[in-house]
Amino acid sequence: MEFEPIIGLEIHIQLKTKSKLFSSSSTSFGDEVNTHVAPTDIGFPGALPSLNKEVVKYAVLVAHALKMDIDNTLCFDRKNYFYSDLPKGYQITQKRRPIGKNGVINIGEKDIRIIELHIEEDSAKQIHENDSTYLDFNRSGIPLLEIVTYPDINSGEEAVLFIEKVRSIVSFLGVSDGRMERGSLRCDVNISLKGKEDSPKVEIKNINTLNNVASAINYEIIRQKELLNKGEIVNQETRRYDEKNNKTISMRKKIDSIDYRYSVETNIPPMILTEEYINQIVSRSPELKEEKYQRYLSLSLSESVINKVLSSKEMSDYFDELIKEGVEPSIAANWLNEEVTSYLHKNEIEIISFPLSPKELGDLIKLIANGTISNKQARELFLRMTNGEKDVLSSLDKSLLTEEEVRGIINEVIDANPSVIDDIKNGKDHAIRFIIGQVMKISHGRVNPELTNKLVQEELQRRH
Repeated sequence: MEFEPIIGLEIHIQLKTKSKLFSSSSTSFGDEVNTHVAPTDIGFPGALPSLNKEVVKYAVLVAHALKMDIDNTLCFDRKNYFYSDLPKGYQITQKRRPIGKNGVINIGEKDIRIIELHIEEDSAKQIHENDSTYLDFNRSGIPLLEIVTYPDINSGEEAVLFIEKVRSIVSFLGVSDGRMERGSLRCDVNISLKGKEDSPKVEIKNINTLNNVASAINYEIIRQKELLNKGEIVNQETRRYDEKNNKTISMRKKIDSIDYRYSVETNIPPMILTEEYINQIVSRSPELKEEKYQRYLSLSLSESVINKVLSSKEMSDYFDELIKEGVEPSIAANWLNEEVTSYLHKNEIEIISFPLSPKELGDLIKLIANGTISNKQARELFLRMTNGEKDVLSSLDKSLLTEEEVRGIINEVIDANPSVIDDIKNGKDHAIRFIIGQVMKISHGRVNPELTNKLVQEELQRRH
């Protein structure tokens, strides 16, 4: 029997703010456990939440990018439940009035509809070791945006395309790094099969890579098909993905939906987001990936080159700064995609940690364009600069010979070797290489070979 997979996603996006959603605690990642904790984060009696306004701006930016209806009234609710990672017994979220509704993302020939976008706080991180569970409250209160889709997705591949679009949007807006491996973007999958008899909805929790999203969905489709074709029941349950064995594993059965007893968050009064306020935020929205792509096409760059430059927001920002420094776009892209990318891979770092500023790299590249140095010399200088020799270019200005000085050496070489004129007339091109070699030797390499070749040709033409 044929079945159609019906899939919906719930995506949690960790926002890139300096402080938490309702406290001034730092959101710094990777620090010692339980060092960024305020009374509000762990529910101390009498500790009142104070809303981080930056979170609201980020939520408006994302809602606008997702083509959503933005609610002009911002209000919060309590989602009541007890769990060890939530000591105050409730999570502050948005149930009644999410900040965004009715969005859409296009994944090629298909639109995936979005039900809502809402703001909520994260819980603590649980660390399981042997028979013990430890809690790190550094993550408690971290600001999140949750995107909930309609069940418009029909395969693991479509789910990956959707998540990639979401990750691109939030990273190019600058609201999140979207790094699944660090938990900045987490995905839950709801999947059922539509056929003669539809299967119950199965939830797969906290999938942490794009490959795992596709693998988990594809495995679950096959698992449910096999059960239904054998006349067996698909349980309504929550499962997790076992990456090692490439399978989903049951965590708990779902007989009835959980009653979270949602209630109004009385400590945060409703706030009005005026049209002027929303428009002001939207007007300052950074370029999205698709917008940058179109702009780069107008610079006569090829699609393959553009895609490499757009591999990350930080890479494209660096490229834009190089252009502002006066570097020709195609040359700037080539340097980023070759020398710079090679350096990043070799040192296992990202562009944000690259040791040269766009101005420093731009100054080097412009020396090639104006004929001061050759490509080979530029690469040698690039290695020295990335190794920490910051004054290389300033000392280079003093060491390179002027064009007039180079012409003088060329004339010296030709005058000392008059036979080269006859050799060149007889078609012996090696004579030109001989002159250039002698100029390089006499100048101790303090000349641009390409400029030297040009000047030699001009001098020989003059003496013909």
